[in-house]
Amino acid sequence: MDNRARYLVVDGELSGTGVRDGVNGGYLKTSELGISKLLSSEISLWQTRYELAHFRIYADPVEVDKLDAEGLMLRQKLSMELADAKVQYFSSAKMRLLFL
Repeated sequence: MDNRARYLVVDGELSGTGVRDGVNGGYLKTSELGISKLLSSEISLWQTRYELAHFRIYADPVEVDKLDAEGLMLRQKLSMELADAKVQYFSSAKMRLLFL
């Protein structure tokens, strides 16, 4: 990732990567963001769990709340690793931005 400010959105949308470009749209490969392998792996695992919840039609509100809480933590970690990026979190289950 270059030094310009980027606008990123963490979300668990079906068939996504967990991180999308907040301005131009489209999902970004976490391996190309310049983040740690650990964070990249955490995002990937979380996104997979979010997809599974999608297939269950987000029927369990406790599961959704846990996934969203984890997504918000991932947003915070991504913000720390990419200090010049503006990072938001979008709950795919609730179809809205969530804030800490």
